[in-house]
Amino acid sequence: MVLTASGDDVGFVIFGACTPLNEKESAAVNATETITPQEAKEVAKEAYVYGFPLVMGYKTIYNYAVDKENPEYKSPFNKLSCVARLFTPEDKAIVTPNADTPYCMFWMDVRAEPMVLTVPEMEPERFYQFQLIDLYTHNFAYVGTLTTGNGAGKFLIAGPDWDGEKPEGITDVIRSETGFVFNITRTQLFGPDDLPKVKEIQGSYDLQPLSAFLGEAAPAAAPTPDFPVWDEGSQFDERMFSYLDFMLSLLEKPLEEEKPLWDRLARLGLGPENRFDFAALSPEIQEALKAGAREGFGEIEQIIKETANDPLGSAKVFGTREFLQKSAKDNYGHENHYLIRAAAGHIGLYGNSAAEAIYPTYILDPDGQPYDASANRYTISFEKGQLPPVRAFWSLTMYDGKTQLLIENPLDRYLLNLPMMDQFKMEEDGSLVLHIAKESPGGDYEPNWLPAPDGPFYLVLRLYGPKPEALEGKWTPPVLRKAK
Repeated sequence: MVLTASGDDVGFVIFGACTPLNEKESAAVNATETITPQEAKEVAKEAYVYGFPLVMGYKTIYNYAVDKENPEYKSPFNKLSCVARLFTPEDKAIVTPNADTPYCMFWMDVRAEPMVLTVPEMEPERFYQFQLIDLYTHNFAYVGTLTTGNGAGKFLIAGPDWDGEKPEGITDVIRSETGFVFNITRTQLFGPDDLPKVKEIQGSYDLQPLSAFLGEAAPAAAPTPDFPVWDEGSQFDERMFSYLDFMLSLLEKPLEEEKPLWDRLARLGLGPENRFDFAALSPEIQEALKAGAREGFGEIEQIIKETANDPLGSAKVFGTREFLQKSAKDNYGHENHYLIRAAAGHIGLYGNSAAEAIYPTYILDPDGQPYDASANRYTISFEKGQLPPVRAFWSLTMYDGKTQLLIENPLDRYLLNLPMMDQFKMEEDGSLVLHIAKESPGGDYEPNWLPAPDGPFYLVLRLYGPKPEALEGKWTPPVLRKAK
């Protein structure tokens, strides 16, 4: 039987001799026996904000690389997975997905040895990128048009513990803070007839271990983690702490500047030992963790609401660790970047860094209310000469306000973009008016229609290769207005 008591506002747990504890339960109890419920709530709130994007990342690890029965499964670790098709409402693992560049998505395990990524020479006019993301969800590097160019190359992706020299034939060595790396490859599609060419390009991408590249024997493999089964919805409540605990075990040790934070997390039993056990905690501490999760998620939602109408918001919340730390301080007055990183993980997990792409987002109307196509029709008007300024392309994509996924519709149309310009009906004054509604505007304006759900929605305007005027705020997106 388990009895609970408290003294001097300190929560602790007394177990009768007839209830033996296993090692994990003992660790959980010992970690929290000197923490008050109020302290536990505050640490849990901090842990939630810090860990939310990591847990969202675990969702993709499990769905993409572990659970072979999952409809979202891509490939095992260190195997390319490319599909020459566009995302649809059936793709549910990543919220706010891009629907106009066919993807390659795969996880790399670079703990035992680096991986060598090979890219072909690309046509000068085609945009492509390999976005490399660590377990923290930082975009630590890119290979592609805007960074390494459209020439052929071989890039060595190394983990934090690799101390080798750059081998002959390697274009560059790229280092990750973490031993697991996620990759998103986007290859520009010029139109439906271009799919075979995109498939050909994807087939020329290659990934191999360094030992295979060098023709040497492979080193001993790193131990395979015991990946916990993903339970959808866990990211939004106290269940997320168990997944965070597991993610800390993959990180293995904190960076020097995060040691004080990890020490605070250890007071809840969270740490690289992966011994957190929510069920072994006293009822008071359990309730404190639940409250901390609620408050942490509330903070994430609050900053999203406060910054919803910032046209350069996405340019401030995706990037390297160093960029996010500076952005958090300069743009939000925060002492660390954890809250803006969590907000980014909620509204658009794995968004691009600003130099690669920005995402002006339409979430709330000018009155601060969510857009709702069940009650209104909307339009966006680009004045003559005021289309999004880009070096590559732009697109406007519709998402369901409840699921954050693409919208099923009779046209299978999920976006409007630059390659569709020849199809759009232009106004007599040279402006372009796009119609956002659950029903078609009809007639000549149907090509300008972006189908919306019968309820709340939001839009993302993606600018790939944004020009300086977009990055500096000299060009701003037009307002999404209720149609008259």
